[in-house]
Amino acid sequence: MHTDDIIVGLDIGTTKIAAVIGKLDEKGQINVVGVGHHPSQGLRRGVVIDIRKTVQSIQKAVAQAELLSGYKVEEVYAGIAGDHIRSINSKGVVAVNGKDNIITEDDVERVINAAKAIALPMDREILHVLPQEYIVDDQDGIKDPIGIAGTRLEAEVHIVTAAAASAQNIVNCIVEAGYDVADIVLEPYASSLAVLSDDERDLGVAIMDIGGGTTDIAMFYGGSIHFTSVIGLGGQHVTGDLSQGLRTTMYQAEEIKKKYGIAMESMLEEEELIKVDGIGGRAPREISRSVLAAIIEPRMEEMFSVALREMERSSVFDMMGAGVVLSGGASMLKGIEDLAENILGMPVQVGIPKVDGGLVETVRTPIYSTAVGLIYYGLRYADEIDTPDTPGLQWVIKRLRKIVSNVWNKAGEMI
Repeated sequence: MHTDDIIVGLDIGTTKIAAVIGKLDEKGQINVVGVGHHPSQGLRRGVVIDIRKTVQSIQKAVAQAELLSGYKVEEVYAGIAGDHIRSINSKGVVAVNGKDNIITEDDVERVINAAKAIALPMDREILHVLPQEYIVDDQDGIKDPIGIAGTRLEAEVHIVTAAAASAQNIVNCIVEAGYDVADIVLEPYASSLAVLSDDERDLGVAIMDIGGGTTDIAMFYGGSIHFTSVIGLGGQHVTGDLSQGLRTTMYQAEEIKKKYGIAMESMLEEEELIKVDGIGGRAPREISRSVLAAIIEPRMEEMFSVALREMERSSVFDMMGAGVVLSGGASMLKGIEDLAENILGMPVQVGIPKVDGGLVETVRTPIYSTAVGLIYYGLRYADEIDTPDTPGLQWVIKRLRKIVSNVWNKAGEMI
């Protein structure tokens, strides 16, 4: 079937790979027509450690989505995370060159280039340059300065960088799996597009995407992103604690966590026994659910305490009027909102991806927040890929240069 009107989000996580296919209807709304997921076998804390297994997992997840939708996937928007992600706020200043001192696209491009002219190590790559606000002759709070008269233009931006090798490995796996990469996107930023409202971004909100290997944080205020961070703790660490404490396999520990896990021992209303299968031929045994909670609660407390310390480093920490929104598979743990509120000291809720139609009930779960957000990212930026403040511009330019270089190399081999 025709693929020009579909957008594919590919969430490459530590524990799962999810693919979601969205199709634009005549009203310009997104209908989810295909969903696929497969256990992630080849990543650790968001970083590829086994190319072959990662490629196979990507192929199986996308194949499921293709089968359900009837579409052939050619290009994807891919998410990236991992504790190699770094971010910084920067500022650029230029003189306005437009006729009658009217700010033009060229002026905006120059001020963005000035803002992102930061010293980076050779092993790092700029993923996003996200404008926060523009200032024209000391008048701040301007979101779009084009057409405004002034002599001096400033831009405040949020710059997200990644380890170049880690980003390239993600792209290589997708290409090896047989798909083109439209862009790679920071996962908490993608998730925010699916679960946050404009009012929340304006008032001040933090999104905390709890994945298998990492927890990704993005903080918004005044409609713009001001802070991003990644901590190396996630749902898989809870599963590991349960595996050790219950003396069982990681697989069974994960299943027990999903079915019986609870974030706070004090929330248990009555004593309940849980059956734990033995390993190596050992007989099954029964444990109290309170034992399960006693293992889970300390690790979750640690996770939110570390996240709080990271958030406190942000200049907008005291402006989080809308509190925190949780996403990611680990946010489905029962009682997690209450525990998070106790530690973070602000309102907390679990975010659900917003979709217009199609397989709504399938994707209305935090597990698919990032994949759905990648579709919204593609819808928002696909037609603006040449504008100076497009978040993924630097990566796209680098990819285009590489493609051109490969073409010239092949041409040279044929001569």
